[in-house]
Amino acid sequence: MAIKPIAKVTGDSVSYKLAKEIKRYALMDVGFQETRNGNFQFDRSLSTEGPYSPSFRLKITIAKDFSGLQMTVTDVSGLRSVNIFQKQETQGAVEQYHFIIDNLIQRDILAAVEQ
Repeated sequence: MAIKPIAKVTGDSVSYKLAKEIKRYALMDVGFQETRNGNFQFDRSLSTEGPYSPSFRLKITIAKDFSGLQMTVTDVSGLRSVNIFQKQETQGAVEQYHFIIDNLIQRDILAAVEQ
C-alpha cells in the first residue's frame, strides 16, 4: 500500500490529510516512532479496558518528508485490516478511535478533508 497525501480508515466517513503546521517534535510527543527508513509510525490499541488488553489497533504512517499519510485499523494481530464502524459491539473502539484522531487534530498533526 503506497503512502498518499490523503488517507481514510475503512468504514470511516471522514478522510484525513497532514496538517500544514505539522512538526516533527509534535509527532514524538504523541507517540510516533521513527522507523529505520525515516518514516514516522504510530501504533495504538483501541481498547477501552486498558492499553494491554487485546483489541483492535490504529496504525498511522507518515512519510519522512511529510508528503504522505497511511491509516488503518487492524485486528489484534495487526495483520488484517478491519471495519470497526459496522458493528454495534465495536462502539467502544470507535469512540477510542475518535478520541485519538481528535487529539491528533488538536496537535496540528492531522486535518479533516472537506468533502
